[in-house]
Amino acid sequence: MKKKYFLILSFLLTISSFAQNSTITLKGKILDNNTKVPIEAATVFLTSVKDSAVIDYTISDKNGFFKMDIKKINKPFFLKISYMGYETLKKEIQTLTEDRDFGILNLIENQNNLNEVIIKNDAPPIRIKKDTLEFNASSFKIRPDANVETLLKQLPGVEIGTDGKITVNGKEVNQILVNGKPFFNKDGKIALQSLPSDIINKVQITDTKTKKEELNKEASTSNNASINLTIDEDKNKGFFGKFMGGYGTGDRYESSALINYFKNKRKISVLASANNINSIGFSMDEIFDNMGGGRNSSMSYNSDGGSFTINGNRYGAGKGITRSSMLGLNYSDELIKDFETSGSYFFSNSNSDNRNRTKMITLLPTGNINRESEAITNSESFCHNLNFQVEYKIDSTATIFVAPKFTKSNTKYSNNSAEKSFNEAGELVNSNVAQIFDESDGLGFSNAINFNKKFKKKGRFLSLSFDNENSKEDLSSLNKTNTMFFLNSDPDIVRNQIRINRNTKDVYTSEIEYAEPITDSLNVKFGIVYSTESKVDQRNTFDFDANSQSYSDLNAEQTNHLSSNKKAFRPEVGFSLEKKKFNLSFSSGPSIVTYNANSFYLGTNSNLTSNYVLPYLNGRLSYKLSKSKSIYLNYSYDVDFPEAREVLPVEDLSNPLSTTIGNINLKPSRNQWGYLSFRNYDYATRSGYSIYFGGNLYEDQVVSSVLYDSNIKDITTFENVSGTYSSWFGANWNKSIKKEAHNFKYGVSFNSNYGLSKGFVNGASFEANTLRLNPKVNFTYEYGELLSINPTYNFTYNDSKYTNYRISSASSVIHRFNIQTTNYWPKNWVFGNDFGYTYNSNIADGFKKDFYLWNTSLSYSFFDKKMTAKVKVYDVLNQNQSATRTISPTNIRDEENTVLKRYLMFSLTYKLNKFGAKEKPSGNRMIFH
Repeated sequence: MKKKYFLILSFLLTISSFAQNSTITLKGKILDNNTKVPIEAATVFLTSVKDSAVIDYTISDKNGFFKMDIKKINKPFFLKISYMGYETLKKEIQTLTEDRDFGILNLIENQNNLNEVIIKNDAPPIRIKKDTLEFNASSFKIRPDANVETLLKQLPGVEIGTDGKITVNGKEVNQILVNGKPFFNKDGKIALQSLPSDIINKVQITDTKTKKEELNKEASTSNNASINLTIDEDKNKGFFGKFMGGYGTGDRYESSALINYFKNKRKISVLASANNINSIGFSMDEIFDNMGGGRNSSMSYNSDGGSFTINGNRYGAGKGITRSSMLGLNYSDELIKDFETSGSYFFSNSNSDNRNRTKMITLLPTGNINRESEAITNSESFCHNLNFQVEYKIDSTATIFVAPKFTKSNTKYSNNSAEKSFNEAGELVNSNVAQIFDESDGLGFSNAINFNKKFKKKGRFLSLSFDNENSKEDLSSLNKTNTMFFLNSDPDIVRNQIRINRNTKDVYTSEIEYAEPITDSLNVKFGIVYSTESKVDQRNTFDFDANSQSYSDLNAEQTNHLSSNKKAFRPEVGFSLEKKKFNLSFSSGPSIVTYNANSFYLGTNSNLTSNYVLPYLNGRLSYKLSKSKSIYLNYSYDVDFPEAREVLPVEDLSNPLSTTIGNINLKPSRNQWGYLSFRNYDYATRSGYSIYFGGNLYEDQVVSSVLYDSNIKDITTFENVSGTYSSWFGANWNKSIKKEAHNFKYGVSFNSNYGLSKGFVNGASFEANTLRLNPKVNFTYEYGELLSINPTYNFTYNDSKYTNYRISSASSVIHRFNIQTTNYWPKNWVFGNDFGYTYNSNIADGFKKDFYLWNTSLSYSFFDKKMTAKVKVYDVLNQNQSATRTISPTNIRDEENTVLKRYLMFSLTYKLNKFGAKEKPSGNRMIFH
């Protein structure tokens, strides 16, 4: 046995020694030919003379120095140096078998920069422009069937978390476009998971801009990033798509189809799917397709397959087991010159079944309340979503932009539940059995209109905008409840009634802004913002009339009408200062607000009218210390107004165990918000880190004041408190390494939250300090195109310290470990595994603390890789579960929901590619970390 280990160790040492001996170092220094000033962020790359394939690349540092460790090269290649505004330096070298110092390399300024033409195969792998980071997709080698998300994972500085959140050098991505237009939605998740990577030409990353900033070429004031995917010219004409269908044990099924027709600026895409495996339905993941809990979703208790949002409507996720189907259409085109349109239509239908079991402790100063409940729920929804954008360039200085959105939905929900409440002595105090059936119809319309006029003087512009948001919901609710009390003589509460609710919201905002340049870099801005917001909540409750056998008996105590109206006029003055190293913007002004709330209850009108003059200010600073280092600072002060139900003296008796009544003396809540971040990513070493800190400080925050009686019935009203706050801190670090066929990518991140909450229970004030710590570690190893291994570990610690409660603290710990492995050998075969372990401490008795979730997939491609057959097993060990603990300032809640259990699925996928031009040779797609 010892001899065996010795031979293995000797083999590994031999391989390591060989790798070290076969590696050489290239270095040099890049200067401007005329000024002899070092050039930072120039791209240095090596390409094969034979086929222009990228061999390796690096980036020069602030001193113009570059260093590259590569394998010995025994064939002709080019050394190329590229930088915007300069001619590409190109040297042909026959072989390179030893270290080499190229010394000083001078770049000559391009005299014809505006008309610069870059040959496609000569494009550098990475280009750092003034405000854009651009990756040449063909320089990063990935598998032919991979989606765009897989391509992004290969790019240095780009991280995709297990929750699907994308960051670039620590900056969160909130917009993904295809050729500058949304692909179904700006969220971009559909584009990432459904579009094939081999149609992408460039990945361009910039700071996210508002439409006004984009039209006026202003610096971004956002702390988010935007990704634009440009389509390869050869792939911008033709049809392509995928069709997939699968069926498995337990009558599990999945199907999806994506068909794309691209012809220059005209792009038409159709997306359809149906499944009963809790999936969002459009993933073209090459390993697990739409399988919930696979590569297309994070390891989580619910294993819900992820989610996405279109125009404020959420698709996917949720509790229980969901059957869903959807149909989507996306369209973009330039109908006539300077008249660009894009839009999408989305229809979705889902039906979810769930069984919930909950144990909850309600914290009190004099003794806690323990509740146990069980519920069986079903929900079904239909939703239509239509949105489009029109941008018309009237001339070179004037543009009008219109973006309307429409939604229509119908939702049915049923709930059969039973709940028991116990006092601290363990005595049963009350129980409640309920049958509820809700049906709601919703309509929504919003629109954004922007007119922008630039003048001859640089920096001078006029911007006019109008936005509206209109929504209406009609809800019919059948409620049958039986509430019983056991410790005193209070009568039981039996209800059999229908509630008819109508809720409407109308918001209109108009804004005028004029900018006048003082210098080339300083603009003074003047603006006026006028907005109105109107809300109406109408509830009519009808009890069942035994005589007429109908719901016709008006229940006046549970019928009410609430409305509120807010009008705000805000003149603003500000400035923006744009320098080479930093951008500073600031705006401030008084908000003149009229707030009116009205109610009609039990024949009595109540009206509240208040006038306010409130401060408003917002400031941002973005400072670039170098090409790789930047600081971002943001501060704002604003005021929030209470809802009508919080401020009007109207009793809400809809819940037999809980009554809510407003407080007419409430004040508006004032909020100060601040954020600071530092980011550093060095593309020369392909490593970087970011640190951020932020927080909110509240004055007159609106909180609940709850009073419980001996039957554990509560009356809730609202109070103002000051001195509450919330804060967050985080940091992350990641690095990429390439050694011949071995690629390594690893990172560490840390997120935390800390806050102070206040409230009132039974007439006594309480405080809760909450702390959340969440460190994560991830590592990826790839061996050429044969093997990929990706282990991750996620630790979460929650702790709350209480003042004036019966208990002084509560805490929980969650460990999550996951490892993904993918094997691409032998040829045409793919074997993938996801294995995860989750442990949750301090969960209530009767709930399992830990579980394993293992998914596996085996696929084979044939017919020139146009067809793929797969066998997938979800939850191989049949251990999946959903048990969670939630700790809040007033409750500790443990709950369990229905989850998918083990099933086997067989699926077939067909890929369609029919482009107008010949496909690029796959040899151009090289990957280097």
